[in-house]
Formats: sequence, structure tokens, C-alpha cells
Amino acid sequence: MKTTTLVRVASESIRKNTMRTLLTMLGIVIGVGAVIIMVAIGQGATSRIEEQVNALGTNMIVITPGASQRGGVSGGAQSFNRLTLDDAEKLKRESTLLSAVSPVIFTMSQLIGGSGNWRARVWGVSLDFQEIRDWPMESGEFFTDADVRAMRKVAILGKTVADNLFAGIDPVGQQVQIRNVPFTIVGVLSKKGQTSTGTDQDDIVLVPYTTAQTRLAGFSFIGQILAATSSPDDIPAAQEEMKAIMRESHRLGDADDDFTIKNQNELAEAASGTAEVMSYLLAAIASVSLLVGGIGIMNIMLVSVTERTREIGIRMAIGARGSDVLTQFLVESVVISVAGGIIGVLVGVLGAFIVGQVTGWTTKTSPEAVLIAVLFSGAVGVFFGFYPARKAAALRPIQALRYE
Repeated sequence: MKTTTLVRVASESIRKNTMRTLLTMLGIVIGVGAVIIMVAIGQGATSRIEEQVNALGTNMIVITPGASQRGGVSGGAQSFNRLTLDDAEKLKRESTLLSAVSPVIFTMSQLIGGSGNWRARVWGVSLDFQEIRDWPMESGEFFTDADVRAMRKVAILGKTVADNLFAGIDPVGQQVQIRNVPFTIVGVLSKKGQTSTGTDQDDIVLVPYTTAQTRLAGFSFIGQILAATSSPDDIPAAQEEMKAIMRESHRLGDADDDFTIKNQNELAEAASGTAEVMSYLLAAIASVSLLVGGIGIMNIMLVSVTERTREIGIRMAIGARGSDVLTQFLVESVVISVAGGIIGVLVGVLGAFIVGQVTGWTTKTSPEAVLIAVLFSGAVGVFFGFYPARKAAALRPIQALRYE
């Protein structure tokens, strides 16, 4: 029979048992819908993480302390800190590819100002920090090079800190006490939002790194060094140049670096990699529903073969070959499965939209995921429909006609 005839016969057979067919499709519908929703959530999370990493800055490169290994005892990343202000200054002075370099000194401090009392991260940075992080001001101005050299007690508030200490008013020109040291607020940063790990980037106070080291931190090593290039094409060469400068500064060989250098893309890949793994895991779990749906199709096709044994016998008696019977039942199985897959796609797309609206999560339904889900549902129909179709094709006409 022609393919169109087979599909028409299969559709007619399905139509005669509409309710049973719909119940058979249910497993496929749930499976395909669940896969699409899970993939949409995973891809949305990956996309959101990439946006958050891109918001960290422009062409950014980060140097962090390396791992330690002493007396046979090894430590993890950032367990051994030898980063100093001299390293940052050497990079700034000798690098030919970096457009900006800023040391970063981390500390947590209690803040008292306005009508509030708040605890936040205080970062000691240089003027280049604003260029590296591409972080515009909401009000006021960034501190100046003169402020850095003179170790002036000036501070720039993140939006969260400003809102909690000076709700409803512009804090520029006001005073804030950091560890009981009065600082003059010279600016407020614009809102950045959360990082991929959920950290509020706006819960921060920036001060000159010279002031942070002498008045707040009290230690000689710095937390990290941020740098940036003018062009993304310069990043790989800049990383190699930074590595050479750092090795020379720390008098290291080729294989015992006590620092780690990562660029913005590597940070994005590391962060989005976790989301992708979770996406694949959730999709794999949802695929179990497809297998359950496939088993349901096989069961219902076996029942159909039994019910239509005499019909099969009549077809064979008037000339139908075993391959025709096998193809007919296989087409019926695939039609049920693909129809369930198409309905599942609609359910999945609608479900992903509803999940995004209700939870506020970013969901992203890709055409590739939809196509793969439909093709997979068709493959399920072929796989689980083959055994019943083969059983029907193997019937002998005389025995089939005698079947009661």
C-alpha cells in the first residue's frame, strides 16, 4: 500500500477507538511536554548566567591566589595568597595589552550612616575598576587619582547599601562610618543585580585601595587583581603576557604558578556548565515518561492485534503480504506516537511559558529541542510498535480466520 493509504487506514483505525488512543498518547504527551519544559528551564538558566557573567565587565581577566602544597599537604584554589599591590602595579606598568588594572582588597564591615546600620562588603579598588566592570554611576562621581594617592576617606555606595542606609534621599555628600572611621560618600553606583551564584552585586562599598589597606584591612596581601583589554581578541595574548609578568614578579618556574588567571568567557563556561549538566539531568529524568508512554503504546498495539486477528486473516487471504501487515501496524504505532509528540510540544511550550510567568525564572524554548522531542517520540513509536506489528505479520491466514 502507498504511504498515504497506510496513514489513512491507521488514522481510521485510531478514530474508531478515540478514547483508548488518547489515553495511550497520554504518556507520550507527558513525556515530550516534560522534556521541553525541563530543557527550556535549563537553557533559560544558562542564558541568564551568561548575561550575568557578561554584566561583570568588558573583556575582563581575573587573577586569584593559587593552590598551596606544603609538606605533602595540598590545598585547594585560593588557599595560598601571594598577590600584592606590587603585582598589580607591575602589570599596569609592563603589560602592553591591558587597558586597565585594579587591585581588589576585600573586607566585611559594619556601616553606620543616615538612619541605618548595615553590614556589607567593602572593596578597595583603583580608578580602573569602573572601566573594567563597566559600572556607571547613578549619582555623584567615582573617586579620583588624587583621592587614591592621598588615601582619602571617600566611599562609593552600591545601590543596596544606599537604599538601606539613606532610604529616599541621595547620600552623596553625606557621611558613613566604616569600622567607626568616617568616610565621605562621593557617589552611588547604578544597579547591577545578582551574580550567577546569587550574590547581590549592589551590596557593596568601594573605597580607594590605599585607604582600604591602611585603615580597614591591615594586611599586605590583596584578594585579587582585575584587568581588562581593549579588544576581546587580545585576551588570550594578554593572559600569556600576564602569566609571564606574574612569574617574573614571584620568581617562579614554568610549572609552579601560585596564582590562577581566568578570563570572562572561562568564568561564563564554568558557571553555565553546571546549569547545562542540570538541564541534561532533568531532561533524562523526564525522558523516563517517554519510555513509559512507549510501553503503553506497545501494550495497546498488542491488544489491537488480538482484537483484529480475523481482519488480518481476511487481508492476507485476499493477497496482503506479511510486510504489508507489519507496515500497517507500524504506521499506526508511529501515528499515535507522533500525534502524542505534537500535542506534547504544545503542552511543553505552554508549560514553559507558565513556569516562567509564575516563578519569574527565565525559560528558553529552542526549535532544536522541539524537533528532537518530536523525532524521539516517532522513534519511540517505531521501537515499541515493532514487536506487535511483527507478531501481526507472523500470523498464518488460516489460523487468523479461525480465531474467535
